[in-house]
Amino acid sequence: MKRQPIAKSVVKLLDKKGLTVAVAESVTAGGLAAEITRLAGSSNVFVGGVIAYSDQVKISELAVSKSDLKKHTAVSEVVALTMAQQVRLKFNADIGISTTGVAGPKPAYGQKAGSAWIGVATKKECFAVALNLSGDRDLIRHAIIASALAAIERILKP
Repeated sequence: MKRQPIAKSVVKLLDKKGLTVAVAESVTAGGLAAEITRLAGSSNVFVGGVIAYSDQVKISELAVSKSDLKKHTAVSEVVALTMAQQVRLKFNADIGISTTGVAGPKPAYGQKAGSAWIGVATKKECFAVALNLSGDRDLIRHAIIASALAAIERILKP
């Protein structure tokens, strides 16, 4: 896995500000958590996560509603936001971040490979970022991880 230099910046910023993060991952299947926790000092800021690869786990562990999944699919803004909000609450973290999307190579949920959403939730704000990526499965997943880290960095920098 190609290392994301931004992860080091994110861990340092979280530590400096005394903040914690939790992750809810679907498309990245633990890759975001792995990228954060490979760094020394990550135990001060990373509290845990949920790999919600299946819709059933999104429902049972992250309180994503069946109706939202049916109406919007798992690859949607509403699901990304719910995942981020719920993982933040579940782990009592300052920041919750989620990844959901289609890595490919085949389309899924009526979406092409490279379609993804990142959700970010704090006590004060909640937002989602839409991604439309191209490349092979590994490249898409790495780009989603880098984008998720950039989203965290965005809220941490003044």
